[in-house]
Formats: sequence, structure tokens, C-alpha cells
Amino acid sequence: MTEAHLSERSGTKERGSMKAEVFLPDDYRPAEDEPFMNERQLEYFRRKLLTWKQELLEQSAETIDSLQESARNVPDIADRASEETDRALELRTRDRQRKLVAKIDAALRRIENGEFGYCEVTGEPISLKRLDARPIATMTLEAQERHERREKVHRDD
Repeated sequence: MTEAHLSERSGTKERGSMKAEVFLPDDYRPAEDEPFMNERQLEYFRRKLLTWKQELLEQSAETIDSLQESARNVPDIADRASEETDRALELRTRDRQRKLVAKIDAALRRIENGEFGYCEVTGEPISLKRLDARPIATMTLEAQERHERREKVHRDD
């Protein structure tokens, strides 16, 4: 793929080393009747991903604060067991959030590389509805279903 094609596909217009700001109305939603992964769609998904990442990072900071506060010595064994269970649940939640932030970062890199919105298996466009619901999606629904069926078969062996 040529550099011009990548730039065109990623929807960015560069002026020197500065990228042009894309105007995006507050009520904008990607539509099927506009060119796939145009500047506005890419900016919409970029902002959606950045907002999601910020929310996760804020929740993560709250989790850390909560864990630090609960790290006190509880004399009652039942209370201590309950607190340890809560702590384990918080840590699992935090680990899931960390993995999700990594997937969001990967999606943001795909936006920059001009690969966002295209299935990593088939190269076909991922539906806008799917991307709106799950902007970290890397496969079309059909490719994802095939992948999950194969995984299930291998698990059942």
C-alpha cells in the first residue's frame, strides 16, 4: 500500500507535521451512506476510544484507592475473609480493565495506521453497528463467530 493510500485510508490530512482538526458535531453518528472510515468516522471512533480509556483509567485509580484503604488489619476472621474476597474481586476487575486499555491502545494505533475498521482475518470492512457497539473489534461478526467456533472445538477436544 502506498503512503498516499494509507494517508487517504486513515482519514488524516497532514499539514507539515501537524494533523488537521476534524470537525465533528456533538450528535454525529457514523452512517452507512458515507464513505467507509472517512475522516469524520475515524475521529468519531478515536474520541469514543479515548473517552472509554479515560473512564477505565479513572475507575482503575478509584480501585487502587479503595484497595489501599481496605489494607487494614481486621481482627474478626469472618470480616477478614469477606474483605479478602472483595479484594480479589477488585484485583480481577482491575486486570480486566488493564487488558481492555491495551486493546483500546491497539485500536487507536490501527486508526493511526489506517487499518481501523477492517477485519484482520478477511480484510473486509467491519460493520459500523459492530464498531459502534465494540470499537475494539478486530474482526467482522462472521469471522469472530468462526473463530469462536474453532476455539470451542479445540476446548472440547
